[in-house]
Amino acid sequence: MSERNYLSPIQNSQSVKNQEIARALYEIADMLDIKNEQFTPRAYRWAARVIEELPEDLEKIRKRGELTGLQGIGKNIAKKIEEYLDSGKISLHERLRTEIPQGVLDILAVPGMGPKKAGLLYRERGISSLDELGKAARERRLRRLRGFGEKTEQNILKGIEMLERTKGRMLLGEALPIAEEVVESLRPKAEKISVAGSLRRMKETVGDIDILAVSENPKVVMDAFSNLPQVEDVVLKGKTKTTVYLEGDLQADLRVVESGSFGAALQYFTGSKDHNIHLRSIAQRMGLKINEYGVFEGDEKIAGEEEEQIYGLLGMAYIAPELREDAGEIEASLDGKLPDLIELEDVKGDLHVHTDWSDGGKSIQGIAEAAKAQGREYIAITDHSKSLKIANGLSEEELELQVKEVRKVDRKMNDFKVLTGIEADIKDNGELDLDDSILRELDVVVGAVHSKFSMPERQMTERLVEAMRNENMDVLAHPTGRLIGRRDPYELDIEEIMDEAAETRTALEINCFPDRLDLNGPHVRMAKEAGAKMSLGTDTHSAHDLQFIKFGVGMARRGWLEKEDVLNTMTAEELKAYLR
Repeated sequence: MSERNYLSPIQNSQSVKNQEIARALYEIADMLDIKNEQFTPRAYRWAARVIEELPEDLEKIRKRGELTGLQGIGKNIAKKIEEYLDSGKISLHERLRTEIPQGVLDILAVPGMGPKKAGLLYRERGISSLDELGKAARERRLRRLRGFGEKTEQNILKGIEMLERTKGRMLLGEALPIAEEVVESLRPKAEKISVAGSLRRMKETVGDIDILAVSENPKVVMDAFSNLPQVEDVVLKGKTKTTVYLEGDLQADLRVVESGSFGAALQYFTGSKDHNIHLRSIAQRMGLKINEYGVFEGDEKIAGEEEEQIYGLLGMAYIAPELREDAGEIEASLDGKLPDLIELEDVKGDLHVHTDWSDGGKSIQGIAEAAKAQGREYIAITDHSKSLKIANGLSEEELELQVKEVRKVDRKMNDFKVLTGIEADIKDNGELDLDDSILRELDVVVGAVHSKFSMPERQMTERLVEAMRNENMDVLAHPTGRLIGRRDPYELDIEEIMDEAAETRTALEINCFPDRLDLNGPHVRMAKEAGAKMSLGTDTHSAHDLQFIKFGVGMARRGWLEKEDVLNTMTAEELKAYLR
């Protein structure tokens, strides 16, 4: 499956063409792999990765005649870039799309079904859609193909079932940047504007985008919204509500309300449904009525302009959107026991970062400078260890060399710390794949499972428990192993893992990567109640991944975390002392 790209609104607005070209090159690589072309797909993927990390528009680079000066971009791919910049298309891309059915590309969404396997199925069995793939797996017609077997058929059926469960939903990391970009485009034409719905509650996936605005001239806002370049189709356009489909088949609704109702509408359309029902029941007992227009006592409207008014009239402290799931937050508010939630500004460092020493795209110094530019005070370099050969994992000898380089870079950086570390592979017996003698010399040791995901629950649980009992392991990365929409969590006793984490003082990671967000909000809350500390890690492989920290903070807030619950709110020196 192609690598996914998640962009901030700022990056989207600055380099839209770059990202469009990168996506086209990734798709060309996939289609060439499907056709069983050799070598060429790798060149297109490399070029795509280089392009999506560029801080400068390709058009400017082209004007200087420097396209072929970019690493990994030769004359052939440079011509493809120029073709797109001139016409918005790449003829090779268009031709390949006529040769390969869209259904074959859809198969790439099934976990474990890369382009080479999809190509084999298409060539050998004529399978060109998810329906045909599911039918063939159920009829046991795949197991005799090279690289397939009974287990593969079972996994394919599980994967298709998982895709059905997540159908029509988009990752938080994809939807939020789009919504923020839309909001920023409309802001000059509105007096007030905000995202609402599950997106505002920072749910891991969303079905659509809700936006609320206040304007004395709703038609101007509606016209601007329906004419945004991201809009592919206008479904409904009215005086107070417009519904469109954005790129990626994402529905977006814009409602324009009166200023005096903005707070009530924002509260109502943020939800959740269960939270709102609970609020209304409390209001009814007080002789009040709450709806999207305001709070009413009889026929008299007594509040509605600000969200805080809604909660205040019910005798509550303001409840942050991330908590509004009717999971005890209303009772906590009434009792004055709401948590003082962690804020993005509280996060000082990132404890899961990769570089070009393994499978990252930046040098140690390059990623450190990028993190500093984003306001971080430190990062831990946690490249992969030797068992993960596909990611160029480091041996003990290579790690020793890297430690020297990290310390060298650290000495160069002003007001910024670069910590030594590793993402050590947890073997199936629970041992880490690097010698303890080198692990104990590192500032941060992150342990992670990257293989044998289908172990039975008891065995997987014991594997992780054994790893956490290693005194050198500081953080358990992406503890459930899930990839949203691509891989279900592996089976394990999560409560036992959390208890063991608290006992061994092993932090549990909130992996901030958009298709992980692991641990998720409910699990984070469970871990906090068990007494475990949390660690935020972006799992950065390129500079723009560093921004994913905000999605991890969203999960932390959904899990009721406060500043003191999270390792990353410590200074670098405090952290090193804590982990020592």
